[in-house]
Amino acid sequence: MNFDDTPQEAEFRAIARNWIAANAPKEFEEELSKSSLGRIRLARHDMVEVGKAWQKKKAEGGWACLHWPKEYGGRGATPIERVIWQQEEGVYGKLTQPFQIGEGMCGPTVMAWGSEDAKRRYLPKLASGEEIWCQLFSEPSAGSDVAGLRTRAEKKGDNWVVNGQKIWTSGAHYSDYGLLIARTDPNVPKHKGLTMFFLDMKSPGVEVRPIKQANGMQEFNEVYFTDVVIPDSQRLGAVGEGWSVSLTTLMNERMSIGARLATGVPEMFEFCSNLMLEDGLAIDDPAVRSRLASWAVKASGLKYTSYRAISALSKGERPGPENSIGKLVSGLMLQDIATYAMDLEGAAGSLTGTDEEQANGQFQQMLLSSPSMRIAGGTDEILRNIIAERVLGLPGDIRVDKDVPYNKIPTKGRGG
Repeated sequence: MNFDDTPQEAEFRAIARNWIAANAPKEFEEELSKSSLGRIRLARHDMVEVGKAWQKKKAEGGWACLHWPKEYGGRGATPIERVIWQQEEGVYGKLTQPFQIGEGMCGPTVMAWGSEDAKRRYLPKLASGEEIWCQLFSEPSAGSDVAGLRTRAEKKGDNWVVNGQKIWTSGAHYSDYGLLIARTDPNVPKHKGLTMFFLDMKSPGVEVRPIKQANGMQEFNEVYFTDVVIPDSQRLGAVGEGWSVSLTTLMNERMSIGARLATGVPEMFEFCSNLMLEDGLAIDDPAVRSRLASWAVKASGLKYTSYRAISALSKGERPGPENSIGKLVSGLMLQDIATYAMDLEGAAGSLTGTDEEQANGQFQQMLLSSPSMRIAGGTDEILRNIIAERVLGLPGDIRVDKDVPYNKIPTKGRGG
């Protein structure tokens, strides 16, 4: 591994840094810096509208979706240049939250499987933030087992009619388009009877119901489909090829999540450096220092594991399934750190507000949000399977329903 920029990379970094210094919305820098993990919002401004303005400015300067081809709204940059941009964008990257699913997952899927007309129509507007996309995969009975989904699409002439339900759809309440996977043939094994589409989220029959989260936010939703009509021209890939198409999305999802891993370690060090316990500063307590040291070692391991992926990108290689390690470890760390911080705070940990620094609810929000980090983009169990089977080469799990027709799988309450 080589942690130093090449001359070309150093030049790109300098150009990116200078552009950000001249164009970033600095009026939001302090507020974005203080946003607690899992609760990124602006007190007096709408996050989506501010994000759209920043995304538009980036697009005009050639910095939006910069790894995409120029004809689709990107810059044609290398993967390592994308990593450098994210490093330099810093706290302003939080403003891109409404666009991360579109840029990191939906866009690459449309680029890989869509028609040329579809790519030229939808990708530039996605890149510029003019249109926002969401991902319609998970269902109440099909989370980690996406292939077990029940939402159906039936062919009617040149259209498809969709009925069913999705859940945990981030950003559906402000999205313009969505990537939808549905079952088109229940008579074949579950992985073979799926087809991928994209649809207008304002289509008749689409109902979005926001889900209130434990931390007070409403970032994801239930989405219901009642006789929703989708033109066949909005199909991605062949009929029955939806699982292969979805692998493009899921691979990019884990890359996208892994690109901005949060562990809570810097926040924890700062917190312990200022928190007074009964016998002095928390950071001077041997037990606290032992915990901090353990997390610091793990954070360092994550950092250098990430650098392996960055080095691979720099060489033009494709990172492997090792990226699952980062998300698995960081999700657990985030929850452990937030729990320990709450223990140190005592009763003050239950308070929210800005009058007292100790009572701003930072770790409360982190704790309430941390379980989602262990679910989104693949649960801990799924990631452990990937690491075991594809990294360590261990025997695969027994999957008894792999070759069974979907409508023959015995599941309570499932129709044929």
